[in-house]
Amino acid sequence: MNQSENNQIYPIAEAITEAKKSAKAKFDESVEVHAKLNIDPKKSDQQVRGVAELPFGTGKTIKVAVFTTTQKKEAEAAGADLVGGEELIDKIKSSGKIDADMALATPEMMPKLATIAKILGPKGLMPNPKNQTVTPKVKEIIESLKKGRADFKNDNSGNVHQMIGKVSFENEKLEKNFEIFLEALKKARPEGAKGKFIKNISICSTMGESFGVSL
Repeated sequence: MNQSENNQIYPIAEAITEAKKSAKAKFDESVEVHAKLNIDPKKSDQQVRGVAELPFGTGKTIKVAVFTTTQKKEAEAAGADLVGGEELIDKIKSSGKIDADMALATPEMMPKLATIAKILGPKGLMPNPKNQTVTPKVKEIIESLKKGRADFKNDNSGNVHQMIGKVSFENEKLEKNFEIFLEALKKARPEGAKGKFIKNISICSTMGESFGVSL
């Protein structure tokens, strides 16, 4: 991502057009949103975590792992890529790897996941009730993830990054996904955040320039 030289701020429709023009790679680049937030990421009451149900998805196929002993059939039927109880935990523990983009757990599995927390945690895969990844409603959440549910949280610099589609998407679809994400981000404002929550927001393609978006 290269910052646009003129530091100009664009209405979202124009920012999307410019970001797509800037994409020059031979593959179908992702379209990403980067939001700089007015939070102190070191403070627990200023952590940002939320869920956006992107109506047109991200264009990425999400691999979902489910830790469960009670809902294996439901998870498999809903399209989970990895499903298991203690045997799946043991496999991950011995290999030190997990091939998944999202992990869900039914409540009874949470105490058992402590043994692989060091593997799941750094990958952002530790199930958490706050973003509904610890749930008895496994089927519902898997279907939602496969359709385009996006889970986001702030990084160590107080920024949030989210993919909202591909360059090949129609502009209107990217714009709608952006609006839904922005709405979810505003709703995720933590209690400890003071003043203006979103300092600035920009959009870019994977390899292209970044364009500021007017809020």
